Amino acid sequence: MAWWGKLIGGALGYMFGGPLGALLGVALGSNFDKGLKLSDDFAPGDQQRVQAAFFTACFSVMGHIAKADGRVSKDEIASARHIMAQMQLSDEQKQAAIKLFDEGKQPGFPLREVVQQFKHECHRRRNLVQMFIEIQLATAMADGSLHDAERRIILDIAAMLDFSQQEIEHLIHLAAGTQGSRQQTRSGLSLQEAYAILDVSPDSSDAEIKKAYRRLMSQHHPDKLVAKGLPEEMIKLATEKTAEIRKAYEKIRESRKA
Repeated sequence: MAWWGKLIGGALGYMFGGPLGALLGVALGSNFDKGLKLSDDFAPGDQQRVQAAFFTACFSVMGHIAKADGRVSKDEIASARHIMAQMQLSDEQKQAAIKLFDEGKQPGFPLREVVQQFKHECHRRRNLVQMFIEIQLATAMADGSLHDAERRIILDIAAMLDFSQQEIEHLIHLAAGTQGSRQQTRSGLSLQEAYAILDVSPDSSDAEIKKAYRRLMSQHHPDKLVAKGLPEEMIKLATEKTAEIRKAYEKIRESRKA
């Protein structure tokens, strides 16, 4: 939580300008506005600066996507609150996250500018950017489907972040499989959902499945993501993702032993 302490203390205040700085100013109150100036002392890519950018972009864009179909559903609000709960945010952080979410719902939210600055701050941390997209997809699909308006925004965001159509379709497929596995918790993960989570087919060879599993585990390794700038509070999200991937792999392996 070091980045948050610096943020409240004012040290990060001088590191942010642009739309992310403006959003932080609203989320933290007018007393923070005086610190919203960009300093040459800090370059994009600084870990704590990236963590603050991730937190700000994550919750504001989450609110924007949730409102994309005209209304924010109870499931989408529950999903956002679930993420906050997993992060074990302090009261101050939770209030800031809620304000960011609400800012994202407002007409005229500068999505393109927010995403472009987030991309700039992340400084080629592709796995971190992918985690950002996956969190947005999880929120959008919290009500069980990806609506057309939400899909368009996700595709636009992915394009701005240099993800190809094929790559984003893979992430949508992965999110659908993960969503299905969560809905089937009581009855257990189905084999079909396991294949969807790994984005492989029943016709894939054992070697192909193992390769897909290892690639996904590497992409979502919590320690690697935190080292690249994922806020420490979000480590549970990455841990949950790796647990789902491992569970899917084990399900497929067991089915092939039969």
